[in-house]
Amino acid sequence: MLRSNISQTLGRITVQSSVIDWKKKAEMKYVLVTGGVVSGLGKGVTASSIGVVLKACGLRVTSIKIDPYLNIDAGTMSPFEHGEVFVLDDGGEVDLDLGNYERFLDLKLTRDNNITTGKIYQSVLEKERQGDYLGKTVQVVPHITDAIKNWIETVSIIPVDGKEGPADVCVIELGGTVGDIESMPFIEALRQLLFSVGQNNFCLIHVSLIPVLGVVGEQKTKPTQHSVRELRALGLTPHFLACRSAEPLLESTRQKLSQFCHVPVGNILNIHDVPNIWHIPLLLRNQNAHDAILRHLELFSVAKTPNLEEWTGRAEIFDSLTNSVRIAMVGKYVGMADSYLSVVKSLLHACIASSLKPAIDWIAASDLEDESAKSTPEAHATAWRTLRNAACVLVPGGFGDRGVKGMILAAKYARENKVPYLGICLGMQISVIEIARNVLGLESANSTEFDDRTPNPVVIFMPEGSKTHMGSTMRLGSRKTLVQTPDCITAKLYHNSEYVDERHRHRYEVNPDMVSILEESGLKFVGKDETGKRMEILELKDHPFYVGVQFHPEYKSRPGRPSPLFLGFILAAIGKLEPYLQNPRNGRL
Repeated sequence: MLRSNISQTLGRITVQSSVIDWKKKAEMKYVLVTGGVVSGLGKGVTASSIGVVLKACGLRVTSIKIDPYLNIDAGTMSPFEHGEVFVLDDGGEVDLDLGNYERFLDLKLTRDNNITTGKIYQSVLEKERQGDYLGKTVQVVPHITDAIKNWIETVSIIPVDGKEGPADVCVIELGGTVGDIESMPFIEALRQLLFSVGQNNFCLIHVSLIPVLGVVGEQKTKPTQHSVRELRALGLTPHFLACRSAEPLLESTRQKLSQFCHVPVGNILNIHDVPNIWHIPLLLRNQNAHDAILRHLELFSVAKTPNLEEWTGRAEIFDSLTNSVRIAMVGKYVGMADSYLSVVKSLLHACIASSLKPAIDWIAASDLEDESAKSTPEAHATAWRTLRNAACVLVPGGFGDRGVKGMILAAKYARENKVPYLGICLGMQISVIEIARNVLGLESANSTEFDDRTPNPVVIFMPEGSKTHMGSTMRLGSRKTLVQTPDCITAKLYHNSEYVDERHRHRYEVNPDMVSILEESGLKFVGKDETGKRMEILELKDHPFYVGVQFHPEYKSRPGRPSPLFLGFILAAIGKLEPYLQNPRNGRL
């Protein structure tokens, strides 16, 4: 399966490369974002924000994320290790930064917009096995570096904004930190790309940290100086510095950075801490970053003054909000917020649309379990107190049996107390198990993921799945869900009584042989796949909002265009769902 997927990707890249318009390829402008000093500086948000500003200038923008790890994709990585796995329309399991690109720039990226070391090496080795190198010794230079350049140049001209023809600018983010061993082939390939396309078609922005030592209280430039020196030693000289700091940079700090990093003062951008990340494109605009980048790329004459009115309004509205809604997030990976990044962003989008600030209460599902009352009684009491104080309950996706008992208890609490409940992927399956046990009396009901010998398997392994290979073997990507009745909350929220088009990522499903029994409880499966055999959406009658979905609505939520299900969830929590559903203005609050 893995070899097949790589071969398909390699074939797709090769075919696209062979039919490519080389004039368009030569005209592409590249903005490379690298990082130095430490990881976690926000390169992804910086790259996205640069794209927002350029798009506001009337340019078309696309994005590529380079991840130097050896994994083929992010699909098999633990959320604790690398944050959430973001899923694209084509089923690509990619780094969470591509989610930032899609949300900020309103794009629909492809799996090929995420390059990994694993993909590059696998594609080169496939070629070697096929004899494409005609007996030559296959080496990192030139074969790996050529593959990287070809991938970038080919993918950069694929339209991802719904329009025909290539974008004007491709923003590339190089993951990791300058100096990492695994990123060296990419640095060399990008150096060669700069040389081949020319300085006026390639702009390098280096994101670095300007720390302040508590004892001295002075903004320190030495870490950035060393980072730039290392980058220059590898053949790349930054045209811009994007300096991360707690407070705005002092003029003396800018002058020092300019002198020792050989970057003009006007090209030293400061991204200091802000109330919310929607301010970052505005920070860049206010520092005239767009003017400097456009002049460097010789695009100034074709660009217009950036129009960021909507973005400005969104950032200001969020800062001015005072009312909040308490949301209980009952999950497995609550120790790292990035594990549920898209869910958090979707809640934010829905809350802003409802003139609220999200107050997310993270609850480790295992803390709700009876065993926790004995082993960690304080954590158990706190978890239940937090759950009972919440206005709504959300159980997101996950894998494995840890915390499942706690999730079932949370679903039961929401059902019995008529608290708005949204179950996503695993969260939907949890609600099915809970109702089967506590309403239908099937005490041993379970998923075969957690108990493969259960006599009442209400959730089963999908027949087309693989039990030997984990990577890219789930049911992935955007798929159509047919709405079974227009008289359901989901259909009304989507303003579509026929179908819902959302992204999936799962290998277990509701057992179709148990559907008729489950529906005797008052549970209704109001959405099914196109075969009619796979359950996609469930709702519970006589409940203000009890919805479970097999798909992941969070992946398509956008600022200013929140996911319908998340919006309905929040509105139900504040008692405004019914007026909204009856509103004739087609979904506007």
